[in-house]
Amino acid sequence: MPEVRVDSLEFFKSHWTAWRVLGVASLRIENWKQLYVCYSILANVLVTLCYPVHLGMLLFRNRTLTEDILNLTTFATCTACSVKCLLYAYNIKDVLEMERLLRLLDERVAGPVQRGIYGQVRVQLRNVLYVFIGIYLPCALFAELSFLFKEERGLMYPAWFPFDWLHSTRNYYIANAYQIVGITFQLLQNYVSDCFPAVVLCLISSHIKMLYKRFEEVGLDPARDAEKDLEACITDHKHILELFRRVEAFISLPMLIQFTVTALNVCIGIAALVFFVSEPMSRIYFIFYSMAMPLQIFPSCFFGTDNEYWFGRLHYAAFSCNWHNQERSFKRKMMLFVERSLKRSTAVAGGMMRVHLDTFFSTLKGAYSLFTIIIRMRK
Repeated sequence: MPEVRVDSLEFFKSHWTAWRVLGVASLRIENWKQLYVCYSILANVLVTLCYPVHLGMLLFRNRTLTEDILNLTTFATCTACSVKCLLYAYNIKDVLEMERLLRLLDERVAGPVQRGIYGQVRVQLRNVLYVFIGIYLPCALFAELSFLFKEERGLMYPAWFPFDWLHSTRNYYIANAYQIVGITFQLLQNYVSDCFPAVVLCLISSHIKMLYKRFEEVGLDPARDAEKDLEACITDHKHILELFRRVEAFISLPMLIQFTVTALNVCIGIAALVFFVSEPMSRIYFIFYSMAMPLQIFPSCFFGTDNEYWFGRLHYAAFSCNWHNQERSFKRKMMLFVERSLKRSTAVAGGMMRVHLDTFFSTLKGAYSLFTIIIRMRK
C-alpha cells in the first residue's frame, strides 16, 4: 500500500488559484506584479463593487413581482459575496501564517495510524467539493434557463445600466456579457469564501485527531524519552491553538455575514415559491436556491462542531498515555496541559454566533421566523 504523502497545503491550491483570478493574491505574484495590481483594481471595481450596485439600483422598481424578488435575493447574495471577498483580501496575509503552522504540524505526522487519519481528510474535502459543485451548478443552470426561456428581451438578473439595453442590440449583448462574466466572478468569490473555512477547519480537526494518537503513544516505548515526547505534544497543541485562533479571526466576520444572508434568502426564496412566483423555470430556480443557501454554511458548521468535540477530548488522550510510571516533572507538565486543554475552544462568528451545527439549525429557525412574519403581514 503506497504511503500517504502529508501536505496540508495541497488543499489550499484551488483557493490560491481562485484568489489569483480574483485579484487578491498579490502576495504570491512575483512576475508582472504591477500589471497584476492594475488587473486587480480594474476587476474588483467593475465586479466586486459595481455588480451589487447595478443590481441594487433597481431594487423594488422592476416590471413584475417575480423580478423584484429575483433582484432582491441576487442583490443580497452578491453584496454579501463582495463584502466577504474584500474582508478576506484585507486579511490575506494571515493565510501565509496558517500555512507556516500547518507545515510544522505536518512534520509531526508519523506512523500508519496518523497517516490513515490524514488520508481520510482527502475523502472529506472531496465530499465538500461535491457539495459546493452541487450547490452552484443547478442554480447557475436554472438561472440561465429562466433567462433563455423569456418571451421578450431581458437580462439574466433584473438590473440597472447607464445605457438603453432594451432597444439596442449592441447594448443588449454588452449588458448580458457583463452579467454573465460578473456572476461567474461572483460565484468564484462565493466558492472560495464558503469553501476555505470548511477546508481549514477540517484540517484542524484532523491534526487534533493525530495529536490525540501521539499523546496515547507517549511513554509506551522505553527507548524514547517520554518527557521530551510529552513536551513535543504540548508544543503541537500550542501550534494547533494558534492556528485555530488565526482561522477564527480570519473567518469571523465573513461567517457572520453568511449566516445573516442565509436566513434572509432562505426566507425570501420560500416565500417566493409559496406566494409570489408562478413561472415554472423561476419556481425551479427558487427551489434550488432555497436548498443551496443552507448548504453553503453546513460544511463549515459541521467541521466547527468537529473541532469543538476533539478539542474537548484531548485531556482524555493525556491520561491515556503511560503517565503513572513517569517522573514527577512529567506528571506536573501533563497536569498543566490537562488544565489548559479543559478550556473550551469554539470558533465564533462576529463574537456572537458559534460556527457550529447548533447555529446552522438556528439559522433555519430564523428563516422560518421571518417567513411567519410575512404570512402574518399578508393576512
